[in-house]
Amino acid sequence: MGTNFRTIAPILKKGLALSTLGVVLTALSVGIFVHFLLGFSMPVGLLLGAIISSTDAAAVFSILRGRGVHLRGDLAHVLELESGSNDPMAYFLTISLTAIAREGSFHAGELLLLCVKGFVIGALMGYATGKGSIWLINRIHLPNKGLYFVLLLALALFSYSATETIGGNGFLSIYICAVLLGSSDFVHKRILIQFYDGIAWLMQIILFLTLGLLVFPSRVLAVAGPGLLISAFLIFVARPIGVFGTLLFFKTDRRSKLFLSSGRPAGAVPIVFATYPLIAGLPESNLIFNLVFFIAVSSVLVQGTTLPAVARWLNLTVPDSK
Repeated sequence: MGTNFRTIAPILKKGLALSTLGVVLTALSVGIFVHFLLGFSMPVGLLLGAIISSTDAAAVFSILRGRGVHLRGDLAHVLELESGSNDPMAYFLTISLTAIAREGSFHAGELLLLCVKGFVIGALMGYATGKGSIWLINRIHLPNKGLYFVLLLALALFSYSATETIGGNGFLSIYICAVLLGSSDFVHKRILIQFYDGIAWLMQIILFLTLGLLVFPSRVLAVAGPGLLISAFLIFVARPIGVFGTLLFFKTDRRSKLFLSSGRPAGAVPIVFATYPLIAGLPESNLIFNLVFFIAVSSVLVQGTTLPAVARWLNLTVPDSK
């Protein structure tokens, strides 16, 4: 809801390319590396790559704003769009590869059909629920202002769950729904966005506390060796492959590509996705979860602490306008 469509419209194609093709290239390169490093089967290796292929928009902008870093040109908008919209593709790859690793076989045609179906239905439902939410909020007259918070929460849950029920990509639906809401005027908009910004932080805290109950430090430290190798490969090889490979089709200078490669740490979403193999009962699920947890934490620590310095080193910052 903090994303305004008018600000991302000029770089829409670039951002969406990074959040789809870029995610696929990242997952593919990590999967091949893990296959040879750990001896995983190719589907399991690709599954690990898919899980850690998405990036965390909240982590990126929290770091940049906390350090007072303002990016030059449209870089901030590209990061905002790409980091916010790459979860649908990572989710699809994770779900599909979990099923493939469990069943041991797949049909490429069926997989492609599921991908197209999920994204088409997700996009249509996101647009429909977004426009419908705006119409309803502006026309319903609730007796208490506090009920608008409940209404918006119910609409958000409906956008995701209804889309999933009919075979669409719920992550894409709720993202489009929220962008439409953030780009439109509706009753009590400012206070609703502020409230749900706080709710988002609360959910992240609860999420990490809950995931922490699944983590045993001794098991995480036991995978530190391969975890460091995979994390280094992700940061220095896989992310650049995803960015440079995707942006071959766009006019983007090398410094911006380097920053986009280094400015996309993993976050909470990969750790959540790592629970899917656990639920599916894959033999490698515990190892995958511990590796993903280690990689996500190390990615945020390394890329998070160096992100402002990299932006300044590449001369991609501008002075604060205040």
